[in-house]
Amino acid sequence: LDMPLLRGHHLICLHFFNGEGYDEAFIKNLRHTLSQADKEMITISSGADNVCAGCIHLKQNKCQYEDNAEELIKEMDAKALALLGLLCNDQIGWDTLKKRIPEMFSEWFNLYCKECNWRGACEKDEFFRELAEK
Repeated sequence: LDMPLLRGHHLICLHFFNGEGYDEAFIKNLRHTLSQADKEMITISSGADNVCAGCIHLKQNKCQYEDNAEELIKEMDAKALALLGLLCNDQIGWDTLKKRIPEMFSEWFNLYCKECNWRGACEKDEFFRELAEK
């Protein structure tokens, strides 16, 4: 199946990817997922997705990044979908998705980016900086 599967928060955060990740395999998988997303419609996943599949923190199909990570991430995914006006199993193109980011970004930033461990990586991305300054 070539159609990329992405979970809620990845629909937002992946727009700010700039080559950083947990390890080489993770980064390679992420690049592959993004190049697929650019060409194919994305299907929205309710749990672990194509990005998670390449992650060292995925165990028994659940996120083990930290204690209660799975619950926190599911909440984050639900919020992402609500802000983007999407539902699980919906399909959307990457460009259409990207156009929805600016209008919901400030709420997302305040809820999640401020405390996020990945923030330093995202701040190197031009699109992220542009949105964060608004």
